[in-house]
Amino acid sequence: MTDNPKPSHRVDVAFVGRANIDLTIHVPHRARPGRTAVGSSLTASAGGKSLNQAIAAARWGGRAALIANVGADTWGHQITTALADVDVDTHHVRLVPHATTGAAIIEVTPDGESYITLALSPATELTTDDIHRATAALATEAVIVQLDLPPEPVTTLLGHRRAPIVIGNLVPHPDLDPTLLAQLDVLVVNQHEAAAILRTATGNPLDAAAALQRLGPRTVVVTAGPSGAAFIHPHGSGTIPAPAVPVVDTTGAGDAFLGCLALDLARHTPLPDAITTAVHAGSRTVGHSGAHTTTPQIP
Repeated sequence: MTDNPKPSHRVDVAFVGRANIDLTIHVPHRARPGRTAVGSSLTASAGGKSLNQAIAAARWGGRAALIANVGADTWGHQITTALADVDVDTHHVRLVPHATTGAAIIEVTPDGESYITLALSPATELTTDDIHRATAALATEAVIVQLDLPPEPVTTLLGHRRAPIVIGNLVPHPDLDPTLLAQLDVLVVNQHEAAAILRTATGNPLDAAAALQRLGPRTVVVTAGPSGAAFIHPHGSGTIPAPAVPVVDTTGAGDAFLGCLALDLARHTPLPDAITTAVHAGSRTVGHSGAHTTTPQIP
């Protein structure tokens, strides 16, 4: 990556991953085999982990950019409009001609748990060229990459880092070189993702964080839903409790956590303080329906 043009856009955090449409329905229970469950009206809203995280960072007062592809269809335009409405930089959200935007089918049960099935759109997956173009044109303090993306763009991003802070999220793609995890400054996963990576369940998120750190990342944060989050970094470890709140919908809580965490780290907030703020942001999100809070979270 030599002879790149000087970056033309400066942001606090760039989010690299997927954007899709969330098709959400509230159900009294999940349908049993051979039976039909009748739920609420269907809602269609902009979603996807990276998009949700970018919106959270923007609503926390940060300058956020999203690097993702969507189809040049009705859903794709809905997504770019939703991002523009909250001032997320969309210079690197590419509308792919003749492609269908991906969708997530989300069932929310009365206890607030969300069950998500993602319908991927292969034509909109990020490529190495997308990464080269975006990183050449963006200057950012932190970059968040979804590790479940195809390995080529992730390898390109981690192998040619341009941001002071690189954060990885989700279970890595099975074909991603595991040694690349050592390129991460921070790995953020929930307890289920930690168990998938470690190939063993651990009831203590702090133990999971320590085991994940041995895979290479300098800092690891493991979120634990209503139990808060655990962390380990070169200067110590600890846990941050979550406030007790009524749960309406858990969709997007982890994304709100990560969007706020990334922004605070980009602003050089100490890790325990950044995690505390992020835990409260995630807790606030579960109190309403949908992946995004309806009002800004600027303190």
